[in-house]
Amino acid sequence: MESILAKAKKVAEEAEVFMVSSEETPVQFETNRLKHIQSKQSSSVALRIIKEGRIGYATTTELGDSQKLVNMAVETAQFGMTARFELPSLTPYPRIEIFDPAVEAVSLEDMAKLGEELIVAVRGHTPELICEAAVTRGIISVRIINSRGGEAQYKQSIFGLGIEGQLIHDTDMLFVGEHQSSCHPILESSTVTESVLQQLELAKNQAAAATKSLPVVFTPHGVASALIMPLMAAFNGKTVLEGASPLGSKLGQMVFDKELSVWDDPTLAYRPASRPCDDEGVPSRRTPLIEQGVVASFLYDLQTAALAHTKSTGSGDRSRGGLPAPSPSAFIIAPGKTTFDEMVKDIKEGLVVEQLMGASQGNILGGDFSGNVLLGYKVENGKMVGRVKNTMVSGNIYQLLKQITAIGSEAKWVGGFLNTPPLYLAAVSVASK
Repeated sequence: MESILAKAKKVAEEAEVFMVSSEETPVQFETNRLKHIQSKQSSSVALRIIKEGRIGYATTTELGDSQKLVNMAVETAQFGMTARFELPSLTPYPRIEIFDPAVEAVSLEDMAKLGEELIVAVRGHTPELICEAAVTRGIISVRIINSRGGEAQYKQSIFGLGIEGQLIHDTDMLFVGEHQSSCHPILESSTVTESVLQQLELAKNQAAAATKSLPVVFTPHGVASALIMPLMAAFNGKTVLEGASPLGSKLGQMVFDKELSVWDDPTLAYRPASRPCDDEGVPSRRTPLIEQGVVASFLYDLQTAALAHTKSTGSGDRSRGGLPAPSPSAFIIAPGKTTFDEMVKDIKEGLVVEQLMGASQGNILGGDFSGNVLLGYKVENGKMVGRVKNTMVSGNIYQLLKQITAIGSEAKWVGGFLNTPPLYLAAVSVASK
């Protein structure tokens, strides 16, 4: 990396070298059986330069030819966008615990046993279920150096396990599933299996949903599949700069229910979305996005922050390659005071939505969502009475989140990047065949 930086400094005003190495070992099961165990190793290095005021960029997995990488970056600079930012100089970073050596010590035999436990437990309830499962451990190493003396380096461990099951009877298809991830090893499968068993139990009976506006409780998985993509897009600083975010002109204004608070936080210990700095070497910090219904901030990398005449929020993300772009890390929705059971008891007729399919195909930037209920339950007189099928829900997040009936008291991690409680919304459009 030092050799690449030295060569780049000779031909450019500023330069930055970003290197990421990863080792991942997934143990995968298909159709209820162990399919394969494999180990994947990868390393890539990216060079970003500022030459004659323009950004040049190149990336490679061939770490031996540094001159070729520099030449490619120089060639792209003549067509690159104008750089409005300065690379960060050497700076202290928050100490965030994201590496546990115990992850590397988990044997392949133990990982395979965990996967088998998941399938045995779930099929013990519903023997005809066809399951896919995965248990994965991984180590990621990141290092960044630049021509202003900036330097950052960290190592992260990730462990995850999950199961998905499907049951097909003629035209009826049931899908269930759960996943858990951490920077610690997860050596107990019970949390995942208990969630799936609860889904199967609730899905035993079927019930018909009416076509009309109904109260809906979105579980954490339901929130993730229906409501989060439009929010993430709206708070992206690049979307704001392009004038495409509905929230771009509403900084400091009350747009959402006063009970709603949301922030982005990559400083949480032992979470897969955490890190001491972003992919540009800017220190990580908690960024408030919605404070008691008020739009508080947007997420920026160095370039978008400079164009917006503000500072980077430490949200520069390369997605393991490519030029940095603003991106959320860990999206956190503050819990409320109402339990899930209290929400359900409050509904005379409505739905609980566990998972939507295709909700992100609508006008995301406008806040619209519309999707088929992959897994959801009918509520009658305060009780979940059966699984609904051939049902769609749709709405606009800005209308629905302006008046929230209740926010759940218990939050849950979904997919490693989102921590959210259930949300109880009073009037969601429901259509059923």
